[in-house]
Amino acid sequence: MKITLGRSMTAVVALAALAVVVWSFLPQPIAVETAQVTKGDFVATVDEDGKTRIRERYVVAAPLAGTLTRVRHKAGDSVKADEVVATIIPAPAPFLDPRARQEAQERLGAAEAARDRTKAAVERTQAQATQANVDLDRVRTLVQRGASTTQALEHAELASRVADRDLRAAQFQDHAAEHEIQQAKALLAQYGTPSGTPPERWNVTAPVSGLVLKVAQESETPVQPGAPVLDIGDPHDLEIVVDVLSTDAVEIRPGAEVDVEHWGGPGILKGRVRRVEPAAFTKVSTLGVEEQRVNVLIDIVSPPPEWVGLGDAYQVDTRISVFRSEDATIVPSGALFRIADRWNVYVIRNGRAEQQPIDLLRRSGRRAAVSMGLQPGDVVIVYPSDRIASRVRVTGRTGP
Repeated sequence: MKITLGRSMTAVVALAALAVVVWSFLPQPIAVETAQVTKGDFVATVDEDGKTRIRERYVVAAPLAGTLTRVRHKAGDSVKADEVVATIIPAPAPFLDPRARQEAQERLGAAEAARDRTKAAVERTQAQATQANVDLDRVRTLVQRGASTTQALEHAELASRVADRDLRAAQFQDHAAEHEIQQAKALLAQYGTPSGTPPERWNVTAPVSGLVLKVAQESETPVQPGAPVLDIGDPHDLEIVVDVLSTDAVEIRPGAEVDVEHWGGPGILKGRVRRVEPAAFTKVSTLGVEEQRVNVLIDIVSPPPEWVGLGDAYQVDTRISVFRSEDATIVPSGALFRIADRWNVYVIRNGRAEQQPIDLLRRSGRRAAVSMGLQPGDVVIVYPSDRIASRVRVTGRTGP
């Protein structure tokens, strides 16, 4: 059969159509997000939010019960040590109901009558004592002249001593009666005419020099002993307290470096762990799960002019260094997946995914350090889906 141009063109078109049909049924490469394995310094951190607080905070409290006068200081005012910051005056006596008031008035009258009686007793015993002393002098003179006996002298001396004792007893009773009158008058004093004498005052002083951080009670009000009045401290003496999971706290050591971010100012502040508290506490997370947390205390080591805007109880984000490795092989954490007890990644070679076991050194946030299984420059699949398997054709796009 003679081959003509038309037949050749028909064959070419048929072969092309067959190739298109075959190609349409072949599996297409899966689009995946990729990242490149790098080499560099790797730092593992514990990332938690915390808050600032004044290291030495002094709460000025009421030392006794009474009425607290209005506090004139405001938050931010400067105070000196031993400066008067508040004043407490005695609380007024409670009101008496009509019956109790009448009884108090009657007790006052009875006390005044008793005082009159004791005054009369004092005058009587005074006269008796004077007469006993005169009789004693007379008997002594008679004894000296021999006109009286020694027994009469002894009786006169005894009578003089008894009269002196009776006089002292009457004076004590008169003194007690006077106190009872004053006690009754004090109970009724609030119903009498004011004397104009100002009440006694107790001045509350500042224990240290600093700034007023908070005024707990500004208006005049009755207070009990121990009631907080205001807080005093130095706002430039700040520390940061961060509560971390107890499982993370075991890796944090005093002296660890800390980066302080999102504190409201420019740049990143530097800090250093001063103390990891030895006791944990239970805290309920936002998901309602009970967690054991531990407070970590951090000192700010950046120069004070860099964080002059920070104040007490300001929120900050911290990154506490717990592990560091120089010249480490670094891969995104999203590329890791676990099969049994071994970590793996998918590496792209010749357009196909290949499962690669690795030895994981450490994970931290979005990065992980690998000790074996990868080389710098390898391209791995990030967040592989269940469609990815070994020898599957893929087409990669670099993630953000």
